[in-house]
Amino acid sequence: MSFAPVSLTNTAKGTMMNERPHLLIVDDDREIRGLLAQYLEKHDFRTTAVPDGKEMRRVMERSHVDLLVLDLMLPGEDGLSLCRELRTRSQVPIIMLTARGEDVDRIVGLELGADDYVAKPFNPRELLGRIKAILRRTAHAPRDPSPGSVRGFSFGGWRLDTVTRTLSETSGNAVALSGAEYRLLAVLLAAGNRVLTRAQLTELLRGRDADPFDRSIDVRVSRLRQILGDDARAPQIIKTVYGEGYVIGVAVTND
Repeated sequence: MSFAPVSLTNTAKGTMMNERPHLLIVDDDREIRGLLAQYLEKHDFRTTAVPDGKEMRRVMERSHVDLLVLDLMLPGEDGLSLCRELRTRSQVPIIMLTARGEDVDRIVGLELGADDYVAKPFNPRELLGRIKAILRRTAHAPRDPSPGSVRGFSFGGWRLDTVTRTLSETSGNAVALSGAEYRLLAVLLAAGNRVLTRAQLTELLRGRDADPFDRSIDVRVSRLRQILGDDARAPQIIKTVYGEGYVIGVAVTND
């Protein structure tokens, strides 16, 4: 397949064009940007492709973005720095592109709030599948994984609002959650005191079978424990059931 020039959003293409999900690709490699833009446009997405964080911010200020494909290795501000910044003000889904074998960077990316990652070199079909799975979950976020009749969960001095997707202490202080952190916590709370395995959580949250070596669920649980002030050595809110998975260890009430 030949590489295409960078594809930018064209607002003049009309209403039907605007109904397609808008993907923002941030990668300093012009050929990769062009390839991804061309491939994703063929699969009914709008794309904007930019080389760095400065251009990323410019696009996000002037238009709505449904999902971000963010390269980790960028000149200047790298993908991890940009992911950290985005999570202070946005829950836009983020898929990080990482170098194969860079496990530490992938784990850090998940800790900072990335929703998924794809290792380079990759098959565009794999990235397409990840994008579609995340957008499906995002589209149903107010109802899934939480029942539509449940506005929120109260547990251990905290409340998770499933409409605004915010976490707050009983004192009223709100705590920022990434989209992935919100979904994991909501799934665990919706299960009540039932243990969920890593495989079940991976399938529910990422829409695909679990890789036995994939520790992303453990990373997200660790991050949630930090947010909730749950002692990692003796957690009380999110407990580990060794050989099985995770379970909420405090009483959960539905609003």
